[in-house]
Amino acid sequence: MKKIYFVILFISSLSATGFAQDRIIKTNKDTIQCLIKEIGDDEIKYTQKDFKGDVIFGIDKNKVDKILFSDGKELKINDSMFGEAQYATQHKNALKVGFLSPLFGATSFTFEHSLKPGSSIEATLGLIGLGSDINSNKPSGLYLKLGYKFIKTPDYYQKGTRFDHILKGAYLRPEIAFASYSAETTMYYGLFGTTTTGTTATNTMFAVILNTGKQWVVQDRFVFDWFIGVGYGFGTSNSDDAFHYAFVGGSSGSSFVLTSGIRIGILF
Repeated sequence: MKKIYFVILFISSLSATGFAQDRIIKTNKDTIQCLIKEIGDDEIKYTQKDFKGDVIFGIDKNKVDKILFSDGKELKINDSMFGEAQYATQHKNALKVGFLSPLFGATSFTFEHSLKPGSSIEATLGLIGLGSDINSNKPSGLYLKLGYKFIKTPDYYQKGTRFDHILKGAYLRPEIAFASYSAETTMYYGLFGTTTTGTTATNTMFAVILNTGKQWVVQDRFVFDWFIGVGYGFGTSNSDDAFHYAFVGGSSGSSFVLTSGIRIGILF
């Protein structure tokens, strides 16, 4: 009788402890003791000892941080929207050129790097004088811009929601801008008349700008970016001209600045 009792006790112990050794750790740190039955693309299915075996529960994978199995193995669950593994095969860098910038007296080059899903940084170098001399004042210099891009997430959630591409979408981009260039000073007279004095002056301008725009990605290879921005500018400008290549404004008695642009490029 004692042997039978110990056998029954041993089997009962295995049943009680063996069932609930898997653990689901949720993103809010709650723990579910269970037996994992299936891990799908969007959902994890499991059973619990307090319910009969044919009752199967499901939980959205985006609510799960990781699974701890009874054999000691651990499985990290990647969020379908922000899990970096979801975008492992996509290009995360872009090199863009200002499509119309040479028409306005400077040529700009922008490098963008994805930091994580929904966030990237951008750095822009503009070569002033490499383009049309629209004011006939022989400009020479450069401008720099550095920005942080917040890429818009969907307005509502569905299972399996993710970015179509890690660099694609509408965005907000706060940035700082600096421009330093020399040019012949221009005098304005009458209604439309202008003349250059032949005197070269140096202009140094700064700005803080908030941009909004949208970026499209084609076949994970080509990128098209459009944006417009407003902000505050200040600095030393030796003329009444409000055009500073990196932005318009910030001088002539007003700190208001405006910028916009179209960029095209490649991903790598």
